[in-house]
Amino acid sequence: MKKYFSIGEAAKAVHTTSETLRHYDRIGLVKPSKKDEWTNYRYYTEQDIVRLNTVRALQLMDLPLQEIKKVLEYDDLEKIIDFLAQAEKKADEKIAALQYSKSKIQLAKSDYEKKLQGQQGFNDTFLRECPERVILLSDTLEVPTLDNLWNYLSHFYDKVTPALKEQFAFEDLAGIYTENKTARLFAVCVRYVDIDDLKVLPKGKYLCAHCTEENREQTLYELIRIAKTKYGAEPAFTVQLIVVSGILHWNYEVQVYVDR
Repeated sequence: MKKYFSIGEAAKAVHTTSETLRHYDRIGLVKPSKKDEWTNYRYYTEQDIVRLNTVRALQLMDLPLQEIKKVLEYDDLEKIIDFLAQAEKKADEKIAALQYSKSKIQLAKSDYEKKLQGQQGFNDTFLRECPERVILLSDTLEVPTLDNLWNYLSHFYDKVTPALKEQFAFEDLAGIYTENKTARLFAVCVRYVDIDDLKVLPKGKYLCAHCTEENREQTLYELIRIAKTKYGAEPAFTVQLIVVSGILHWNYEVQVYVDR
């Protein structure tokens, strides 16, 4: 015995509304296999639901209902199969395009999440006890870039004369030193001898905060303000350690000296 589904059940099965199925019936696109002559209720078979699903899928391919109707009314089954094969190919292309778009959206979302985390971390200041650090300032590099971070320490080894190279070693660390509104990149010395452009960062308490490139200046300004108002410090310099977070990304730990 053939099983019938009410219009509500059929609509639910193909994820649409009863009114949509009534419209399909009115234009002759998908007619129910059975209609009660007294109540005018529509009843659908499993084969009707297959046709309804086909129509709904083709609609998602931006095909107008009249074109779908014309194709499904072909007497030549091979023509119908060929049309559906082409529609399937277009669906695969659309899926691939959507997957590509999704991957770009995910990358953008991840980037904005990092920015949001940087903004949320703006108020998360903390004190760090740092030992005395000796840094060697660059005479040409002022801001980090992909090029100068790629082989960062070689720049500082090249700065040292060949006769002194064996007497120098550096931490695998990059940073920006700012004094009197002049910013220069630096390397932290593990082994060194006295030459020009060495600076000593005093040991003691540093007020710190993490930030991104986008809010670095704002974070630095706020840290200096807090250092002055809360700790009574008058920072003569600032340190911005570069924290590499990916091949193309880096963040910062800003440090302001607050020991008096």
